[in-house]
Amino acid sequence: MKRLALPIGIILLAAIWLGPLLDAWRSSFAAGMVAHMGVIAVAAPLIAIGLPERWRPGPSMPSALPVLASLIELIAVWTWHAPFMRELAATSTMATIAEQATFLLAGLLLWSTSFAASGERRHALAGAGALLLTSIHMTLLGALLSLAPRPLYGVGEVTCFGVVLDAAQDQQFGGILMLLVGAAVYLAGGLVLVARLLERSVETEGTEGFRRI
Repeated sequence: MKRLALPIGIILLAAIWLGPLLDAWRSSFAAGMVAHMGVIAVAAPLIAIGLPERWRPGPSMPSALPVLASLIELIAVWTWHAPFMRELAATSTMATIAEQATFLLAGLLLWSTSFAASGERRHALAGAGALLLTSIHMTLLGALLSLAPRPLYGVGEVTCFGVVLDAAQDQQFGGILMLLVGAAVYLAGGLVLVARLLERSVETEGTEGFRRI
C-alpha cells in the first residue's frame, strides 16, 4: 500500500489541478470544495504515507508539532474560505495556485507529523488530537456553510459536474461535501491512531503480565 500511495496521490493531484474543477467549473464553490477536499483530505495523506523514510519526520520531532500543524491548517482553510479570498481564488489564476499550494502544504504537514513515529506514545497521542481537532473545525465550517441563511459566495448560477446550481445551492452542496468528506476523513485518521495506542497498551500489559508469571 505504501508503495502505491505516493503515485496515486500524485495522479489525483494532477486530475484535480488539470481537470475542470479549477478551470471550466472554477466559479462554482462546490467544485472548489471538491478540489479542496481532494487535495487536503485525500491526496495529502496518500502522499504523506508514501514519502520515503528520509523525508518523514522522525522520533526526534517535537510532540507538539502535529497540534501546531493542525492550527496552521485551520488558519489556511478558514482564510481561503473567507468571501473575499474565495472570490480572489475564483477569478485569479495566481490566487488559485497560491490557494492550492497552501492546502497541499498544510495537509502534508499535518498528515506527515500526525502519523510520524506513531510507535511513540506521545507522538501518537499528539497526532490523534491534531486530527480530531481538525475534524471538529471542518465540521463547524461545513455546518456554517451549509446552514447559512444566505449565500456568501457569488450571486448567479454556476455549473458543477454538468448541473446548474444557484448561489445558495452551490454553497450548501459545498458545505455538505466538507461535512461528509473532510470531517469524516480526519475523524477516521484520529481514530486509527487511538486504536493503535489501545492495541499497544494491551500488548504491553500482556507482555508485562507474562513476565511477572
